[in-house]
Amino acid sequence: MAQPEVQNGGAEKAATVVSFSAVKPQILVEAPKANDAVQFYKAAFGAEEVGRTTHPKRKAEQELPLILSAELKLAGVTILVSDLLADDSAAPAKSVGNGVVLCLETEEVEAAINKAVGAGAVAEGEIVSGEGACCGESVGKVKDPFGFVWAICSPGKKCANTEAEA
Repeated sequence: MAQPEVQNGGAEKAATVVSFSAVKPQILVEAPKANDAVQFYKAAFGAEEVGRTTHPKRKAEQELPLILSAELKLAGVTILVSDLLADDSAAPAKSVGNGVVLCLETEEVEAAINKAVGAGAVAEGEIVSGEGACCGESVGKVKDPFGFVWAICSPGKKCANTEAEA
């Protein structure tokens, strides 16, 4: 007896259709530095803050309330910046900046890197051009003051197809 093909979570889930309206990467920074991070992303990358929610239990005890979520628009994408609290069960401590590279695309790679460095980032290596430049004509990296690496690339060429050709 042939078994029916099961995909994406099993036959019992096949009738349920789930769609998403957005993907919002969240950047967690050591508390209480989320406000500094928001200011950095505005200065370095031209991000626009469109909303903010502060931690309800931490307002009275601090001069600047901790940020539960600051919503930023950057290159047409929404990102969230949040203070990571020691007692935050939503994210493990020590996860700040580890293993994450955020990519920005621009025609002005060198100017963007210089602007980020001027705002407090540290350049990571040299700008690479040509074949070593990933999916653009050139790419450079900066590490922001909060430990996140940003790849700043030009939109030069298409990435190679990763599927085998028939």
